[in-house]
Amino acid sequence: RRPACTGLALAFAAAGLGRRPLAARALPSSSSRPEEPRLAALEWPDLGPRRTMSWRSHGEDNASLVAALKGNGIVARPEIEAAMLQVDRGDFVPEAGYAYMDAPQPIGHAATISAPHMHAYCLELLAPKLQPGNAALDVGSGSGYLTAVFAHMVGPQGKAVGVEHIPELVELSVRNFRKRAEHRRMLEEGAVELRAADGRLGAPEAGPYDAIHVGAAAPEIPEKLVEQLKPGGRLVVPVGPEGEGQDLMVVDKDADGRVTHRAAMGVIYVPLTDLDHQRHLARWR
Repeated sequence: RRPACTGLALAFAAAGLGRRPLAARALPSSSSRPEEPRLAALEWPDLGPRRTMSWRSHGEDNASLVAALKGNGIVARPEIEAAMLQVDRGDFVPEAGYAYMDAPQPIGHAATISAPHMHAYCLELLAPKLQPGNAALDVGSGSGYLTAVFAHMVGPQGKAVGVEHIPELVELSVRNFRKRAEHRRMLEEGAVELRAADGRLGAPEAGPYDAIHVGAAAPEIPEKLVEQLKPGGRLVVPVGPEGEGQDLMVVDKDADGRVTHRAAMGVIYVPLTDLDHQRHLARWR
């Protein structure tokens, strides 16, 4: 069985599309800023050397998974390591035996929880905006894992909002948060909000946000989400056609409201779409 692709990824093997797993190579440092990691650009395995430890950072439990991500240079910031250690991935993956594999796992309804290395890459990109007291939005929050990590990073004075358009997954994420007293308290005290809504529209009534993460690919940069960024905020979103190569875009809004964007790496995510199309994908798979 071949692993599924990166992020809230299309499981090509399960879908019968015959794709080979993606490998990665280092990007030139010219587009990187001093505060950010040097990420990887994905490529087919036969097109060049594999120079990253993506897909290889497996663990036997949450602590060993995070240690592997750190040891392989994917988790670099201490605050990300600390937050990931506080959120046991096993609480958010339906098949507990696969929770600590460095691969996406299905959570139902044609959705997945992203591979740990993909979560780590996105956290590294967003970390400067996930400071204590800040506000974060997780679009396509699925089982709630990354929303929980955001909540730990922004702390009790901040807020993490998860938006998911599949009501059953919102219910799942709430159940997952209730597994541990600390996460249950986050819900009760309003530090975390999990809502069923069209993620393409964001959650403007709870914004604006310092950090926005999108766990599915938009055909273009979503202007509705850019509007919900605070000055100085950052949006990380996959952009590109459904089922094809996409770019993980980093969108920054400066203090004057000027918006710039750049591609950080190549990815393949499931589409950021409407509920009817998501239901269709679930039936097809």
